[in-house]
Amino acid sequence: MKMKITIDGKSIEVPQGTTVLEAARMLDIEIPTLCHHPKLTPFGGCRLCIVEIKGIPRPVTSCTTPVSEGMEVTTSTPQIEDLRKTVLELILSDHPNDCMVCERAGDCTLQEMAYTYGIRENRFAGERRVYTKRDGNPFLERDMEKCILCGRCVKVCDEVQGVGAIDFTYRGFKSKICPPYEKDLDCEFCGQCVAVCPTGALTGKMWSHKGRQKGVREVDTVCSYCGTGCNITLHVKGNEVIRVTSREDTWNEGWLCVKGRFGYQFINNPDRLTKPLIKKNGTFEEASWDEALDYVGKRLSEIKASHGPDAIGGLSSARCTNEENYAFQKMIRAAVGTNNVDHCARL
Repeated sequence: MKMKITIDGKSIEVPQGTTVLEAARMLDIEIPTLCHHPKLTPFGGCRLCIVEIKGIPRPVTSCTTPVSEGMEVTTSTPQIEDLRKTVLELILSDHPNDCMVCERAGDCTLQEMAYTYGIRENRFAGERRVYTKRDGNPFLERDMEKCILCGRCVKVCDEVQGVGAIDFTYRGFKSKICPPYEKDLDCEFCGQCVAVCPTGALTGKMWSHKGRQKGVREVDTVCSYCGTGCNITLHVKGNEVIRVTSREDTWNEGWLCVKGRFGYQFINNPDRLTKPLIKKNGTFEEASWDEALDYVGKRLSEIKASHGPDAIGGLSSARCTNEENYAFQKMIRAAVGTNNVDHCARL
């Protein structure tokens, strides 16, 4: 069922259940948000997406308000913009002003909002939440003084990963997000929370002080850890990979596992093999690919001729694609002539 609504004088028909925010974005009308994420359920916590709806005497959050037939929405008025700026000032009044050294500077939604609304000084001075950094895990850095309680990390952990490793605790001014009993974070370390955090509250320990935007280039590639083939983006500075992210417009929707997001150190390891090795006189020596493949083919043929095809076995890999594994088992069965083929993808 379609609903016809008007947003800032533009008419559009959208399916029943569509939120005002979603309808506005279909019309390329920008409404600021901090807590909203298109792949998570609406929360309405940051209050920045407020709009005016004809017939309703107060502003409403567009991310949680479903459309209705004939609805007339105004997304920006002097009053709305003043309220949004005030909300931002309140958020920033409890936020450390250390953008100069923050890992997310230049890629921080809160910083961008402050820039958009021209907030240079804050008129709301007072007590701030102060937390001691405490994380015994090797992957995630949690700076809870930069947390704006948007709830994105809680939702992605629950709704996408199904883990529920963190949640809101306490109430009022003492509200915070943390693991049970405020212990060190102990989870799958997939880093989905880092991916959706709009500030510098959640970052990766391994990329601390390695580089932000200047001199960093992005290289799109495919994760090599398993046959799933997740799309990833390598952030490279000089000739070193300093960070791994994943774009939301790829088939894996930006979600990665702990290996794909944090297991990239092998790329820069000086002991990593970059050329084939053939053992000669008891010592491995570098060889070309043509030499190595010719050697393997020759030895397989010799073994088959001397001992029969069942003297040969093939072990495939879960890191390969289905197509590559199919071609491998076909080679073992059809070319070599044995059914001795197996794989490593067991639990």
